[in-house]
Amino acid sequence: MSTHFIRDTRTVFSREFAPVVREPLALVFTMGQPLLFLFLFGPMLAGTGSLGEGGSPWQWFVPGILIMMCLSGPMMAGYSMLIELMGGSMERMLVTPLNRTAMLVGRTLKEFVILLFQAVLIIGLAVPLGFELRPVGVLAGLALLIVFGVGLGSLSFVLAIASRPGGELFWGVTQMVLFPLMLLSGVLLPVESGPAWLRATAALNPVSYIVRAERALFSDRFADISVLYGLLAACAVAAVGLALGTRAMRRGI
Repeated sequence: MSTHFIRDTRTVFSREFAPVVREPLALVFTMGQPLLFLFLFGPMLAGTGSLGEGGSPWQWFVPGILIMMCLSGPMMAGYSMLIELMGGSMERMLVTPLNRTAMLVGRTLKEFVILLFQAVLIIGLAVPLGFELRPVGVLAGLALLIVFGVGLGSLSFVLAIASRPGGELFWGVTQMVLFPLMLLSGVLLPVESGPAWLRATAALNPVSYIVRAERALFSDRFADISVLYGLLAACAVAAVGLALGTRAMRRGI
């Protein structure tokens, strides 16, 4: 990785993160839905006994909340680019010598720093409820989310570029894709308990493999085959997202 790429990524990240520092209350509002799931939905699962191989239901449920936050965070990262495209400020950035891939990664890392802050808060609140904090597994799981989030964010930017000037396509596709990906990944309820057609459909969803990998990592089951499948799925999403995103940045604007 070249010094030029790292410098450009840091520059874009600093530019994107500055508004978050100036308006920290926005982070509080984005935590509303995850906290509702944690405190209202989680206790209902806690009464069902063990789920999967994670032991405590909280070991199964907390990684699902983090994936849900990852889907609704980086996947919506293209909104800020869409605003800049509509306002004309994006064109001014493109006349600079900034690396196009660095522009994607820097923007997506901003979303992940926000997600990391939220994840620490969720995990901290889940510990008194019964979640067993296993630091090595949690760190490995968050690293996997970084890879997945970079790919999701890049794909979101591709969609934002394709949606200009009005942005209707962006909102239509994200809302149409977000909930099926979430529900068919088993973030809230085990897909294994569903009918055969639902399990077959879920097997085509790359997010489901990442969810299972996160649950294995959060339970310190590093040798579980689901970790390998989840890593491959996350890397595939990241590779496709960065490739399409870089191409769109070079040709689509």
